[in-house]
Amino acid sequence: MRAIVAGMIGTYPLGGVAWDYGQYALGLARLGFEVYYLEDAGLPTYNPPERDYGEDPSYSLRFLQESLASISPTLTNRWHFRAMDGETYGLDRAVFRDIAADADLFLNVSGGCLLRDEYLPCRRKVLIDTDPGWNHFVQYPRWDAMPLAERRQGFRSHDHFFTYAQRIGQPDCLLPTYGIAWQPTRPPVVPDCWSPEPPGSTWTTVMTWDNYGRPIGHDGAMYGSKELEFPRIEDVPRSTTAALEIAVGGSSAPRARWRALGWGVVDPTAMSTTPDAYRSYIQRSRGEFSVAKNIYVATRSGWFSCRSACYLAAGRPVVVQDTGFSASLPVGDGLLAFSSRQEAVAGLAAVEAGYRRHQQAARDIAHEYFDAGVVLADLLTRVGMG
Repeated sequence: MRAIVAGMIGTYPLGGVAWDYGQYALGLARLGFEVYYLEDAGLPTYNPPERDYGEDPSYSLRFLQESLASISPTLTNRWHFRAMDGETYGLDRAVFRDIAADADLFLNVSGGCLLRDEYLPCRRKVLIDTDPGWNHFVQYPRWDAMPLAERRQGFRSHDHFFTYAQRIGQPDCLLPTYGIAWQPTRPPVVPDCWSPEPPGSTWTTVMTWDNYGRPIGHDGAMYGSKELEFPRIEDVPRSTTAALEIAVGGSSAPRARWRALGWGVVDPTAMSTTPDAYRSYIQRSRGEFSVAKNIYVATRSGWFSCRSACYLAAGRPVVVQDTGFSASLPVGDGLLAFSSRQEAVAGLAAVEAGYRRHQQAARDIAHEYFDAGVVLADLLTRVGMG
């Protein structure tokens, strides 16, 4: 069987992003697929050293090839990248066209890949909506407003539709379905890639501050990112003995205020340069403590973070803001959900009071609910490949 995983590793060449898509590819390979990686977003690429976007993909190509080889060596020469100017790299365009035409499965993770004519013949084109809210309020309406010739490259041209919004379709979930029968799924992790290390002393998280840049409006309501949720817990360090650290990007983040409140604040650049650096940062942490984006919380989406799944796989307890995921995931041991400052403080205290038990519970949750073998086998069954 042959599968294509389409992602955005080169578009956003960061360690965590590489794991987001790389674990889909590695998970499918372990299920017996011949896997290829595709990137064709039609967008400028981010250059971390320059902290800017541009059309020169040189940095992205180096990062992409090295990251794929590190996560799944079978992908070393099985990738195809199409730059914003139309130039292609990796596998020859004609060769990849034939591979796509013969593929049994096309996973468009995040929906970032344009569905060009050469990809459409694939028998099972699967959209995985990893960013509910942004997609439903911004991206999908934008695609529906395009002329028909362009629209056919977008989200409606898939055959199957999955989303990280576990609660989509529920009466209190505010995400529109666009007439699509969405199926919930979860971010996959490959647990043996996340070996537990002796626990660190500091609770951490990695975030981008105000990454929408402006409020997102829908049906008269306004939504945002973590800048709307973090103030609810920013003084938690004054009520806990746990050491808390934020690796935060974004020029407008109020770092001085956070330090005054007792947070450790670091630049995320060093732990994002490679997949190994990102993994090491998580494995050296005591656990994850974080809010979610406001758009996930306010819509009651049930979204759960791919980053948090990696913390769990590394045996790192997770105390995070509830988006509604507590209705579909076990909470209380290893994974604790909060909706208020008081619950956040209590969650940290509960884990510290029984840390080793929560460590094992975190690892157990990762295996039962996020293991790539489990998540992808379920997805394959639902698209008729079980």
